[in-house]
Amino acid sequence: MIPRYSDHAANERTFLSWVRTVIAIEGFGIAAARIGGATTQLWTEAALLASGGLVIVLAFLRMRLIRRRIETADPVDDQAPLADALLLLLVAALMALIAAFGFHVS
Repeated sequence: MIPRYSDHAANERTFLSWVRTVIAIEGFGIAAARIGGATTQLWTEAALLASGGLVIVLAFLRMRLIRRRIETADPVDDQAPLADALLLLLVAALMALIAAFGFHVS
């Protein structure tokens, strides 16, 4: 059995929830733009996909950081790292990109 298995499993579930969130936001944004039938500029879709990719990379780095904290025997302060704040900011930016994308297409 893996030591602290439940903590590791919760960490991986959190990472996967970030990935699912990015997929849902990007899928909704691109689908909403395509439903309108108007032509879109390539840079808007590229910006949406790039920001989603950045969120996934940061979520992966956060997962690795938390994994190291789980595996260490030393107690670690439970401070919110900068990556958490940046992830939340990027999700908000994704939402703003979808809104801008929708207004651009309309």
